[in-house]
Amino acid sequence: MFRVLLVRHGQDTDNAAGVLNGRRDTELTELGREQAHQVAAKLKGEGIEIIYSSPLKRAYETAQIIARELGVDEVIADEHLVERDFGVLTGKSGADIPKYAAKRLQTDRVNYFLEAEGAEDFPTCLERGRTIIKEIRERHPNRTILIVTHGDIGKMIRAAYHGWDWERGLKTPYFDNTGVLELSEKQDIIE
Repeated sequence: MFRVLLVRHGQDTDNAAGVLNGRRDTELTELGREQAHQVAAKLKGEGIEIIYSSPLKRAYETAQIIARELGVDEVIADEHLVERDFGVLTGKSGADIPKYAAKRLQTDRVNYFLEAEGAEDFPTCLERGRTIIKEIRERHPNRTILIVTHGDIGKMIRAAYHGWDWERGLKTPYFDNTGVLELSEKQDIIE
């Protein structure tokens, strides 16, 4: 059975400062490392055989901590898993979103900007999600895969897995640092 678990990286320095990071290559905080150890403990017994990760430091370090604790030999870095490019909003406060983006979608805990100068749009992000899910499914049928990634692309991977459009993907519950999301044909499980 093909099974995918998604984990968002631990807290990084931009998360701690309340800054929109997008593709900024920031490191985990001490709390972020502790979160990675805690999520690894939660994942024991899940039968994870292969770990894929965004190549950005915060995700890759989270993946390496999990791999060490679970005894998984390799973390495969894949560019499809990198966070959405936030364009002009990279490095800005979330409070700055209305200054730079007229089109937004407010969800349970996030004010998503839909257009901003230089930002990747959600249809493109969703297409990356479709590509990586298809590639992983083809490479590893009947395996349990862990993907360590980021908030926006994580939601688009979930949407891709279920065949949803990007807007439905954004309206799903918030994806916390080191939150675990099991993608299932029946129903997703969020921890």
